[in-house]
Amino acid sequence: MKKILKFTLLIIGAVLVIWTFWFLYQKSRPKVKKYVIENVSMGSIDKKTVATGKVDPRNEILIKPQMSGIIAAVYKEAGDIVKAGDVIAKIKVIPDMVSLNGAESRVSRAQISYDQSKKNYDRDGKLYADKVISKEEFEKTQLQFYNDKEELRTAKDNLSLTRDGISTNSAAISNTLVRSTINGTILDVPVKVGNSVIQSNNFNDGTTIATVANMSDMLFVGKLDETEVGKIKVGMPMDITIGALQDQKLLAKLEYVSPKGKEENGAIMFEMKAAVKVPKDVFIRAGYSANAEIVFSKSENVITIPESCIEFGGDTAYVYLLKTKEPQTFTKKRIQIGLSDGVRIEVKSGLSVKNKIRGTEIMEKKPEPKKEDKK
Repeated sequence: MKKILKFTLLIIGAVLVIWTFWFLYQKSRPKVKKYVIENVSMGSIDKKTVATGKVDPRNEILIKPQMSGIIAAVYKEAGDIVKAGDVIAKIKVIPDMVSLNGAESRVSRAQISYDQSKKNYDRDGKLYADKVISKEEFEKTQLQFYNDKEELRTAKDNLSLTRDGISTNSAAISNTLVRSTINGTILDVPVKVGNSVIQSNNFNDGTTIATVANMSDMLFVGKLDETEVGKIKVGMPMDITIGALQDQKLLAKLEYVSPKGKEENGAIMFEMKAAVKVPKDVFIRAGYSANAEIVFSKSENVITIPESCIEFGGDTAYVYLLKTKEPQTFTKKRIQIGLSDGVRIEVKSGLSVKNKIRGTEIMEKKPEPKKEDKK
């Protein structure tokens, strides 16, 4: 029995020694690395940046009243399309009592003068017909009558303007009617019936009755960082992407770059504006957020590879050409590189589209620990 036990222990000890040597041998062996094999292909490289901003009409016109008063009626609302001259609102004039009293007094005096002049005119007309007075005397009476008649008409018009803001002669073009000055779309009507409004003058800007803009003439207004603003120039094309219009890209041309930057969140930003070409079948609302994609430089139909495949030695770039698949062996190759977009890079010389090169190393996935079933 003792012999069997000793024999068993010797066998177990031998197995442990052999397993230890095998384990240490396996640990000491170099691991065979596996790499992703990348194809060399033809393509285009764009070096570009993206500016954020919004799309607004080039000109937003503020429609203001030509007199003070109270809004009596509003005939248009936001979204309506108007032409120059269309009436947007009507103003009811609240007259100044001193001015109204003076206008009424002027009418009374003019009426008295007119009544007296008419009597004289009628009387002298009969006397002149009977050749009792001369033509010269009658013409003086006639002139006075016409003057007093005109003064009465003017006084009544003045009273109407003071009281109602409208006269007989200006009924069609009354200042009480607020009209659009351009063709376009009404963006906003900030007043309601009953609101008090004041006219624009040297002391204040006046009350805005409506905002009107031509929605077919739009601008992209955005900002660029100081590190990129030096790469752009007026006239450069760009693609505008509007978040609210999915799968819709609009062409634009850079028109303006601010000569002065402003600090925002620790960075110096420069304002830029670009004219947007709006197709007839596309409606853009003012204030849509948008991105402008600006291409600084472009290389078309060139050999490209992933930039991660390149190894640098000083100022020289290298790649590893695939020599054999199993086992993977590679040859170091010097190349000349060009434009990069941050993901792929242009290869000017050293490679052809038939080549395959070494990519990133394939990492072995560690087995995930099994989750114990909860009872």
